[in-house]
Amino acid sequence: MRLEMIGRCVCLKKMLKSYDYPLLAVYLIVCIFGLIMVYSSSMFVAINKGWDPATFYNSQLKNWIISLVLLIFFAVFPYKILQNNKMLMLIMFGSVAMLLLVLVFGDSANNAQSWLELGPIRIQPSEFIKVSMIIYMAAIYSKKQRYIDDFNRGVLPPVLFLVVICFLILLQPDIGTAAIIFLTGCGIIMASGMRLKTILKLVGLGLLILAVLCVVVFLLPEELRSKLITTKRIGRITSFQNPFTDHGASGYQLVNSFYAIGSGGFFGQGLGESVQKLGYLPESHTDFIIAIIAEELGFFGILITVGGIFFIVLRSITNGMRLNDSFGSLLCYGTATLIGIQAFINLGGASGMIPLTGVTLPFTSFGGSSLMSMSILVGIVLNVSMMNKFQKNYGSEKDLAKPRKAVQPRTQR
Repeated sequence: MRLEMIGRCVCLKKMLKSYDYPLLAVYLIVCIFGLIMVYSSSMFVAINKGWDPATFYNSQLKNWIISLVLLIFFAVFPYKILQNNKMLMLIMFGSVAMLLLVLVFGDSANNAQSWLELGPIRIQPSEFIKVSMIIYMAAIYSKKQRYIDDFNRGVLPPVLFLVVICFLILLQPDIGTAAIIFLTGCGIIMASGMRLKTILKLVGLGLLILAVLCVVVFLLPEELRSKLITTKRIGRITSFQNPFTDHGASGYQLVNSFYAIGSGGFFGQGLGESVQKLGYLPESHTDFIIAIIAEELGFFGILITVGGIFFIVLRSITNGMRLNDSFGSLLCYGTATLIGIQAFINLGGASGMIPLTGVTLPFTSFGGSSLMSMSILVGIVLNVSMMNKFQKNYGSEKDLAKPRKAVQPRTQR
């Protein structure tokens, strides 16, 4: 019994040595920096509502503590269990059920019915669907490696489920989140090991599905179609190329974002010295937090934020490349794709490169559901990389946990 306990302690010590601590350190730096900037960018918003200046900061701090607990849990939880068939069925039906509940009982915010009240807790289920879709697609395609190019058996089933999920999110309507999930699914498909011929078939099918969706949207009742395609959304698409032509309406947010980014310069105006957050730039602590970072801290603030997110993306990719396990690799690639795409959409929207979609900047913007889902994914990557390094250096956990047999001395003849 004592030898077994010693073996388990040695095993735990070697597992702790196997974690990707640079990834964990950068995650902590970006999140703590995000907390500081949430406090700075949300003070006036809270005061204007008659609340305590630290209202949004306190909420985000609580969310981050929960996120940190979730990260630790998934960093020690054996990721192979996520590939279990029962777990995958739970993910499938749970994802669809949550999205249907949102459509029926959800609360609206920013012209989208994306929120669900669970007692005192208010969550955005689509953020957690991002995690479940990565796990589901990574697990299914890793199981189908023997016939990955069989279009009907190996390719089509996960794609159809992906389309269903994206369509349910579009009905909220949340175009930004649906686009992120769809593009993340495409990234997992590209990394799954399919041949180019199979991928081209899938692209053709995707164009066909897109055409069908356009027809479906056109045939929707006028009330539902007008909810999906609003004047505000059309204005975002048409005004991003030259927002100054309608700077008082559809281009208002982007113009003020330009003012914030441009006035920051190289060194910034100083922490807390932003002018645009004083009621000029809407959503300064969520969608446009990068503009406030640029205004207050200049190039160095952007370097910390974008550099940290880029490191997390790159580290997830390199961890995936080191693995022989297809499931673990696809989990890492899916995480990198999701974080990279969401960061690009947020940064591109705030800088006028692409139309605004209203998505948060990973690990930085105010938003509990987003921070929790991103932390879960980082925890999974930490777990995957730890298991891989541990097994390469020390063998399996079971072997180390077994007590070593004492060597019996040879009897002298």
